This record gives sequence, structure tokens and C-alpha cells, in this order.
Amino acid sequence: MLLSYKDLTIRNAVSHDAKQLERWWNDGTVMAHAGFPKGTGQTAEEISEALRADSDETRCRLIAELHGVPIGEMMYRNQGEGTAEIGIKICDFSLHDQGLGKLLLSMLILLLFYDLGYRKIVLDTNLKNKRAQHVYERLGFQKLRVVENAFQDQLGEWQSSVEYELSPEGFVNFAE
Repeated sequence: MLLSYKDLTIRNAVSHDAKQLERWWNDGTVMAHAGFPKGTGQTAEEISEALRADSDETRCRLIAELHGVPIGEMMYRNQGEGTAEIGIKICDFSLHDQGLGKLLLSMLILLLFYDLGYRKIVLDTNLKNKRAQHVYERLGFQKLRVVENAFQDQLGEWQSSVEYELSPEGFVNFAE
């Protein structure tokens, strides 16, 4: 997969991205929202092996780039019955609050709905991640529920999450 819009690119993550993903995934500040304030502990070799198992039909990990430089990661997973689950993480904190998440998600959502034929997109995020919730709601995602104490993070602290879904009719495209 290769998607481009202005200076942004989304492409499949491949084995040579494993070192970058290892740095991001083992950085507790990047991964805290996902329950890993100490990082995931995965090695580049383990990540590379997992990337080789990806397939556009089941699960696809993606690299988001700005001016050709990796700035974060995205993913989508086929949940069956016309539903895709997505995720995004802009790992370069200096690029937060610049509207890049809306653009990158718009690019991916366009592909999922209009090229790959999905009829619904779902995601969840940590209840504390207000910035992400704002972005998702601007894109047209509808909040389904808050799940109290959805998981325990590495420190044993309970975290709550918010579940969202989006249909093609509700999608607000920012990559026009």
C-alpha cells in the first residue's frame, strides 16, 4: 500500500522499519496510552517477524511519513463482516496538535471505505487520551461506550477506554 497526500505518505511497514518500531515501542512515553509505560520490550527481530506475517486481507501495519521521514505508525485489521479496526500513533511529539492525525486518518479511511469496501470502521482509545477522542469525533466517529477498567497497564493501574465506530455516511474527510 502506498497513499500520498501533500507531504504525507502512508506505506506498509516492512522489515527495514523494525528498528524504528523497536525504538517507538520501547519508549514508555510513546506507549503509555496503550498500557505500556515501560515500553513493550520487543526486539527488532521479533517485530520484523511479525511484520512478515502481515497481509492486506487480515492485518496491516503501516508507517506514516512526513516529507519522507517516519513520524508514526498506523494499522488496520479486518474484523470480518465488512468491519475494519484501525489505530494510529504519531510518535514524534513535536508534530502533535498540527492536524496531521486528521489527515493521515482521512487518507486511511478513504482507502478502507472506498477502495477496500469496508462498511464500518471501529477503534478504541484510552479514556485519558482526550486529544485522540477530539480527532476521532471531528472525523465523524460516534462514541459507542466507555469501558471502565478495560485493562491494567504494566504498572498495575486500571485504565478505561472509549469505543468508537464510523460509517461511510458519517465520515468527514479532511484530505480533500
